Amino acid sequence: MIELTGHSLTIDQMKRILIAEEKVSISENSMEEVYESRCAVEQIVADKETVYGINTGFGKFSDVIINQKDVENLQLNLIRSHACGVGDPFPEIVSRAMMVLRLNALIKGFSGVRGELVELLAELINKSIHPVIPQQGSLGASGDLAPLAHLALVLIGEGKVYDNSGKIIDSAAIFSEKEVQPITLQAKEGLALINGTQAMVAKGVVNYIEAEQLAFDSEWIAAMTMEGLEGIVDVFHPAIHEARGYPQQVDVAKRMQEWLEGSKLTTRQGEKRVQDAYSLRCIPQVHGASWQALDYVKEKLEIEMNAATDNPLIFEEGKVVISGGNFHGQPIAFAMDFLKIAVAELANISERRTERLVNPQLNELPAFLSPEPGLQSGAMIMQYAAASLVSENKTLAHPASVDSIPSSANQEDHVSMGMTASRHAGMMIQNARRVLAIECICALQAVEYQGVENVSPKLKKKWEKMRGFIPSITKDRVFSEDIEKVNQVLNPLHQNNSVLEKEICIK
Repeated sequence: MIELTGHSLTIDQMKRILIAEEKVSISENSMEEVYESRCAVEQIVADKETVYGINTGFGKFSDVIINQKDVENLQLNLIRSHACGVGDPFPEIVSRAMMVLRLNALIKGFSGVRGELVELLAELINKSIHPVIPQQGSLGASGDLAPLAHLALVLIGEGKVYDNSGKIIDSAAIFSEKEVQPITLQAKEGLALINGTQAMVAKGVVNYIEAEQLAFDSEWIAAMTMEGLEGIVDVFHPAIHEARGYPQQVDVAKRMQEWLEGSKLTTRQGEKRVQDAYSLRCIPQVHGASWQALDYVKEKLEIEMNAATDNPLIFEEGKVVISGGNFHGQPIAFAMDFLKIAVAELANISERRTERLVNPQLNELPAFLSPEPGLQSGAMIMQYAAASLVSENKTLAHPASVDSIPSSANQEDHVSMGMTASRHAGMMIQNARRVLAIECICALQAVEYQGVENVSPKLKKKWEKMRGFIPSITKDRVFSEDIEKVNQVLNPLHQNNSVLEKEICIK
């Protein structure tokens, strides 16, 4: 059970909530904050004060005063009208993340919602009732309005959810089955549910979990390639990396040494050649730079995961109510664009290593790792596929955060496109993992040609595990099936994998 406080949620806790579907609870102090904040809203309503989102319209309609008898309809109309997302739905894990993050934001006590609402959110999370939320339609500035509106629909007993088999059904059906009571939204609650960055951050958290594992996996796969190409291990000497000073670079070099310790396939400088190509020699520098970006992304995500991004926010027991712009997703838009670049480079350098494994002009292995060069093509077209994926990533890496388009009659005249950045980052991670899968298949074959008995003890275990999924290339076959198998093995979110177990193995 993870206790949510609104202030202390971490990526590691999110892994437990998302992967293991660990349940959540709300701290007593947070519930007190929720209660006090709600009292302030009810006092505003009773005193007939004019406050944005409580008794006014929204966006360009902010100057329209709403009659007190219409306050509930105002919130209901808001959710229905804003639920105009399009495209394929997010995976369930992203939907679950959105619910957790929205709950964590509301219990900070700045949003003025009732205890019943946050308790309902927690109940849905703990009963694994996940809304079906279309991926497209958010500008990432007035909050992720469209995606969060689809989440809010479920709280009022409308909209769609996933059942236990992953089938999409009406929320009313699952509510009846699991004895859940929908809620009638009161003053401010609809706005509080949809103002925020929780869609882009939820996708960003899932992206980070996948990208972090991708970065770890890229190291042992690169190490196996080093063995397949009899690479020079002097390049991982700690003195080189300490001389430059980047801790992430130092860490990558250290892990590479650990993966290759005891190998009889690697060489020293001058034994076979003086220097390797950059894709081998500069692994710590390139991978380390990607780790720097990942560290930045994690820092920003963990701040935003615990941020109040509603509007307006309520302070000092209702004495101060301020309309601001914490819903603007620019920090996460930048972080996701940075993540895209980091992931692109892990894939770029991996594809270049694959080229070195299959190109007979660059190694002493059979051409294209083919069992019968000429008659059988071997890994030739796998490298084509990798090249295609890294080229596609280069187009997706174009920053979404530098774009903006006005909305709401120019009231909302600068937007972040953070949701777009987050979605594109997710697409790039899928591409990059398949590029690594291709390098992995080629590296497995290369060390087999070189002599598996000479592989380092740590990599021998990896080789044996992967050979349980991917047989040796003894003749040409449909390699796309092999690529997908490795992709699934490397995917920390795949149903047969455990992120927590993989991390223990890594560390």
